Formats: sequence, structure tokens, C-alpha cells
Amino acid sequence: MFLNNAIAPHTPKAVDLTNLDPTNFIWALGLIAIAIGLSATEKLGLEWPLAIAAGRTILQLLGVGFVLEVVFAGPNPALIVAVLAVMLIIATRVAKSRIGNKIPQMLPVVGGSLLLSTVLTLAYISIFVIKPQTWYEPQYLIPFAGIILGNAMNGAAIAGERLTSTLNIARLDIETHLSLGATPQQAVANYRKEAIKAAMIPNLNTMMVVGVVTLPGTFTGQILGGASPFVAAFYQMLILFVQALATLITTVLITQGICRQVFNSDAQLKI
Repeated sequence: MFLNNAIAPHTPKAVDLTNLDPTNFIWALGLIAIAIGLSATEKLGLEWPLAIAAGRTILQLLGVGFVLEVVFAGPNPALIVAVLAVMLIIATRVAKSRIGNKIPQMLPVVGGSLLLSTVLTLAYISIFVIKPQTWYEPQYLIPFAGIILGNAMNGAAIAGERLTSTLNIARLDIETHLSLGATPQQAVANYRKEAIKAAMIPNLNTMMVVGVVTLPGTFTGQILGGASPFVAAFYQMLILFVQALATLITTVLITQGICRQVFNSDAQLKI
């Protein structure tokens, strides 16, 4: 019995974060106030951007909190799908705007890439890892979908912008390869690979230093909520692996779609 007590893991007392009152919120706003004051002191011109960003953060998170309270209260598949559809539409438009308007018909390419990567990744973790009682359990589905879409959106924007810019700069080189008998896919293969690698750098950097340099939000939040550090570590690993796979699928699809869009039926570069 003494041995069992000696080796039993210590369970830290959970911090009660469920009773935050307005005073706590005001003190939290003090962080942004200090940042605004520092910007004014250094004459950086970031006062309004910081204030607007903070305001949007408050409104958007309170809004999503209200919506999720309704969704979680009585799980409704149609309502959950509607929430996911709105998230997908917003992510698609944001990624498309960052890529630019150099290539026509990019919206369906971006939307299809994000949709397919999200569905495939969610299906995998639902079937093999989380195993919820029903596929539409919002407690798991919506947070994971948000994590996947947010990360895949950034990856799509980086890869898409990098590839379109490179194709414009390297037009002469690509046309030279085409004139020598290369297929369109062969002529742009190296540029496509570099775009995918660039989009994966944030994920790879995070995975390389997680737990050593950084403690990500999910890990920290789980511990603050009283979860075992090992349980928190598992969920953080799951999220990092989910992000890596979803980003890679998205960037592979979106770069392939871009490469198909930039050539006409005669294998000529259109942009």
C-alpha cells in the first residue's frame, strides 16, 4: 500500500476557471491596454489595429460561444452541418483572398481542397481515435473541424500564393521546358513541391520544438482544466498530427488545382 501511494502520480488541484467574474475580464483587457500604451509610447501606429483586433476578438468569441451553447444543448445534425458549412465558407474566402485574383476560378479549387482534407481527417480520427457514439457529437466534431480548417486555410494561402507568384516569375523557364517537350506537370513540378514545403514549415517547426520551447494552447488549457499532463500531451499530439495531415492534403490538392488552371488545352501557360 505504501509502495502504491509512493508511486501514485500526483494530481494537481484544478484551477476553477468556470467562475470568472467581470473583474477578471477587465484585468484581461488590461493586457491589450498595456500593448496599446506601449505602441503609443514607441509611436508604432498600432493603437487602432490593436483596439480593432481586440474588439473583433471579443465580439467573435462571445458570438461563437453563444452559438455553441445552443448547438451543444441539443445536438442536431442539421444545425451542426450548418455551422461547419459556415466555417468552411469563411475559410475558403479568406484563403482565396490571400492567394489573390491572378488565377480565375480559384474559389472552387480552394473550397474543394479544404472540404476534402477536412472530411478525410475528421473521418480518420472519428473512426480510429476518438470513436464518438454518434458522428455528429459537437463536443468533438466542431472543435476538431475548426482546428483543421484554420490550419489548412493558412497552408492553402501560403502554398497558393507562393506557387502563383513563382509561376509568374518563372514564366520563361516554364515555357522553355514546354518547348523542349516537357508536359505541363513536369514543367512546374519543382515549383509545386517548393510551395508545398513552404506551407508545411509552420507545422514542422511547431512539432520540432513542442514541449521544449513552446507549450501549445491545447496542452496548457487541458492542464489548467485539471487534466493529467499525460492526457493533455496525448490530445496535443493528436492535434499536431491532425494539423500536419490536413495541411499536407490541402496543399497537395490546391497546388494540383492551380497547375491545372494555369495551362490551356494546348499546354500553353495562361498567366
